[in-house]
Amino acid sequence: MRFLTALPVYNEAAHIATVLDRVRQFSPEILVVDDGSHDGTPAELAKFADVTVIRHQQNRGYGAALATAFQYALDHHYDILVTIDCDGQHEPRLIPDLVAAMTAGVDIVSGSRYLQQHSGDSTPPADRRRINATITELLNARLGLNLTDSFCGFKAYSARALARFQITEPGYALPLQLWVQTVAAGLTVVEFPIPLVYLEEERSFGGSLDDAQIRLAHYLAVFERELARRREFDGRAVEAPRSPCTSH
Repeated sequence: MRFLTALPVYNEAAHIATVLDRVRQFSPEILVVDDGSHDGTPAELAKFADVTVIRHQQNRGYGAALATAFQYALDHHYDILVTIDCDGQHEPRLIPDLVAAMTAGVDIVSGSRYLQQHSGDSTPPADRRRINATITELLNARLGLNLTDSFCGFKAYSARALARFQITEPGYALPLQLWVQTVAAGLTVVEFPIPLVYLEEERSFGGSLDDAQIRLAHYLAVFERELARRREFDGRAVEAPRSPCTSH
């Protein structure tokens, strides 16, 4: 099956070349969505003639960058899209493993930093771990999922899954929208264990979202809004998945 690896980037001049050198070893086709970077990122990307780059002229947000990657994968008829962040916290060597886990009947292979421990795992910033745990517990209780990590950006999606998403959330709350839509569409999910790596604990979310309480409140608001939107769209409550989320 043809697969594409996509990286959403914004002001990643310090990391992009190193990450792309590694990704190129494990993925034959790569897309970078440059979300309006104003540092040296465009100059670094110009050095990689074999990497497709789509540039947003203005910064639109993490979710908007992923939406661009989703649409590109659909337009170019890829079977699988792998998404990986560009901050060095995901290991490109695992890309083929995520693709291999996309077996018949699986729509999303979702990386999890908390499914099992790895030697050398980092200790996540306390507020990020707390918010991730709170949101993961909420999703499991309200949507009938069985997740251990609701915010990991290292994922593999089937084309079928991409075609069912209707993305309107431009920022870091995108996963809340995607999980609601995943359940509403009856998509199947497996989690895949990946190492827990934090290289920049003080990495900014931008603006008021750097405040943990504001960030959590924003995530909760997006979740409730998406639930309401799906009920209005479908005329019914969101149902539990066709089959429970399992671990790989």
